[in-house]
Amino acid sequence: MVSGPSGAGRSSAINALEDLGFEAIDNMPLSLIPRLLDGPPLPRPIALGVDVRNRDFSTDGMIELVDRLHRESGVAAELLFLDCDTDTLVRRYSETRRRHPLSPEDTPLTGILREQELLLAVRERADVLIDTSTLTPHQLRAEVAQWFAPKAGVPMALSVQSFSYKRGLPRGVDMVFDCRFLANPHWEPALRAFDGRTPAVVEHIEADPRFAPFFERVHDLIASLLEAFVDEGKASLTIAFGCTGGKHRSVAMAERMAKTLAEQGWRVSKRHRELERQAKDEQSVKQG
Repeated sequence: MVSGPSGAGRSSAINALEDLGFEAIDNMPLSLIPRLLDGPPLPRPIALGVDVRNRDFSTDGMIELVDRLHRESGVAAELLFLDCDTDTLVRRYSETRRRHPLSPEDTPLTGILREQELLLAVRERADVLIDTSTLTPHQLRAEVAQWFAPKAGVPMALSVQSFSYKRGLPRGVDMVFDCRFLANPHWEPALRAFDGRTPAVVEHIEADPRFAPFFERVHDLIASLLEAFVDEGKASLTIAFGCTGGKHRSVAMAERMAKTLAEQGWRVSKRHRELERQAKDEQSVKQG
């Protein structure tokens, strides 16, 4: 399933999946999707476009469908969410002079903000999230292909994430590692405002004598299992690192692990759940 706010590139992603061999069906009513899957076995994978314009769309209905498909035996379902920052969406609507489907008689910004609010819970359920704010259509197609191209010999796609235990475990993760025992930059006033991508924060965390052996053991464990997962036919694997606030230690661990695995030839994407949430909140405050 492919979803996301209008203007974020959902149609381009659907077209890219169709070129990759998927059967593409856009704007399919939610109520018809289970009936489609109840039919005879499908000869090829399906890409279903779902957004707020669907006839029977509701946030609760979409979440219920996603959770149901993940529980269903015999169905390998993934939710691809195309996201984009508000300023870029407004600019795209200005350039195309299109009306927003949720505010045909008002400014595009009104519809964009309404749609983002409707899709927030859906975004949280995403298995793969692609931020298209800075991507060209060509780059978006390449990103979709990286995740979903059915090429023999292509290594399994890895998603390395960070999160806060206060907000609960991320949905759909395969492996979780707790970083809360490491030195916490939050208690250093000069570092508190920064996150685990800042060199000074990384240096502080890595100075903890427990960091190096922890990273080495976690990496060795992950590396020892990856080929086995590939042999079992797993197409993607999600690895999550958690800490108290999801801002410093887990981010630093996720960044370093993602870099190490990418250097070893794996297809790796990164996602920092709490940093994404913080950026969304700051943008909302700025706009109103």
